[in-house]
Amino acid sequence: MILTVSDIRTSPEATSAEVVEIARRRAGLSRSMEGAVSRRSVDARRGKVELVWSAAFTLPQGAKYRAGEHIRIMDEEYIDYTCGRRELSLRPVVVGFGPAGMIAALTLAEAGFRPVVLERGGDISDRDACVERFNREGILDEDCNIQFGEGGAGTYSDGKLNTGVNSPLCREVLRILVRFGADPDILVSAKPHIGTDALKSIVVSIRKRILECGGEVRFRTALRSLRMKDGRLCAVLTDQGEIPASHCILATGHSARDLFRQLFSDGISMEAKLFSMGVRIEHLQADIDTALYGSYAGHPALGPADYKLWDRTGRRGVYSFCMCPGGTVVAAASMAGGIVTNGMSDSRRSGENANSALVVEVLPEDLSDGHPLAGLKLQEQVERAAFRAAGESYHAPCCRLSDFLEDHLSSNGPGRILPTYSAGVSWQSVSPFFLPGAAADLRAAIPRFARRIRGFDAPDAMLCGPETRTSSPVRILRGESLESGSCAGLIPCGEGAGYAGGITSAAADGLRCALRIMREFSPIKGEGK
Repeated sequence: MILTVSDIRTSPEATSAEVVEIARRRAGLSRSMEGAVSRRSVDARRGKVELVWSAAFTLPQGAKYRAGEHIRIMDEEYIDYTCGRRELSLRPVVVGFGPAGMIAALTLAEAGFRPVVLERGGDISDRDACVERFNREGILDEDCNIQFGEGGAGTYSDGKLNTGVNSPLCREVLRILVRFGADPDILVSAKPHIGTDALKSIVVSIRKRILECGGEVRFRTALRSLRMKDGRLCAVLTDQGEIPASHCILATGHSARDLFRQLFSDGISMEAKLFSMGVRIEHLQADIDTALYGSYAGHPALGPADYKLWDRTGRRGVYSFCMCPGGTVVAAASMAGGIVTNGMSDSRRSGENANSALVVEVLPEDLSDGHPLAGLKLQEQVERAAFRAAGESYHAPCCRLSDFLEDHLSSNGPGRILPTYSAGVSWQSVSPFFLPGAAADLRAAIPRFARRIRGFDAPDAMLCGPETRTSSPVRILRGESLESGSCAGLIPCGEGAGYAGGITSAAADGLRCALRIMREFSPIKGEGK
């Protein structure tokens, strides 16, 4: 059995060994009981900076311990990878090689199912070249970019792994990532991250493992449609030909708009899903560190400070999203003639600026026509408007925060804080890219945020936008069996299908969908089809 001791509060100078000893004393355990730190977070509230720890001990049955408010026994986590007995004659297809598709394919491959993975973008090397060309020359490859390609959109991000989903599957995903090269610290940190630079090598290692186990990963191969017979999947149609398939895990990511439209026309049931839109804000990371950590700013045990903010001053909720300490704002377009921003950091989070999305909720009345693809259409309208405003270039609209708060553009350049947007900026107001009333809601929220983080309303903080793709604007409906009610054998999965939000929860849903197939079927015999 596992005994955990939580809410151990120390100064940033404390060591893991000291924390384990504190936990051992609190639980009344002997020195022969070996333990380890199981969780670590930072609490910088109330003007005091503390590390908050948990420690775990594996105890033999019947072992004695001292009960307490923060001392409890937990069952050991176990993921059942047992396969079923029904024969599966056709190899399962996985569409998309982002976090959901990647973990689904890995799980199936290691169980002997020899999956076929279809990825519309290229491998990491191909993606790097396409992204660099886009940033340098403004030439967009609509199939291979920051959204599409090996590793999905998460590969070009901070590699943030924290999630609000409390599931053994999420913790299993972290263990899988460590197995393929991630820092074991992600198993302990309350806000684990990998970083874009480290994540790329992990993704490649997972792909190699899938190939070793008999799976395939077909890059530059896009799903175009499905072929069904009597309501059941019988083949997937790609731009490279037809693949017979009885089961397909659909893990496309949130930007596969052309595919969403095609599936809707094919009769696959889906509905509009609410999301949020806004801009990116940049501050100096040193200012954020000082505001949150005071004299402890720069302490090696703390790292660069991050934040998470939420407020509701008007009709719409306003919140920070995907905060990237020491990061950059990146050009994340995947549609020609549209501008999208996102944020990323490397593993060291060593950049001069901190950036975060500041987004405002899209309300049901904003999607009042009731069409399942209404949110998708709204995103495209905003992205195209930004492109036109930038003189039909991919230079993102950018302004100082003071200009946004006063609702005018009085300056033609930055102050202390230089914008990091990778494809260049166009100095203009970002207000036109908000829904009616949404910019006013954000203006009202920023002074409130500044009460929690001193200097958050710095006049020369930079706003760059638009940020439109916080989550999928559609949900592809699935039942308790995880299959689509419109097409037996089709398993909508991950963030693009509307069942996750972020790397870890998407990967966990990929694992869930792979287990769904495994628990019914036996591994592929022989070569399969």
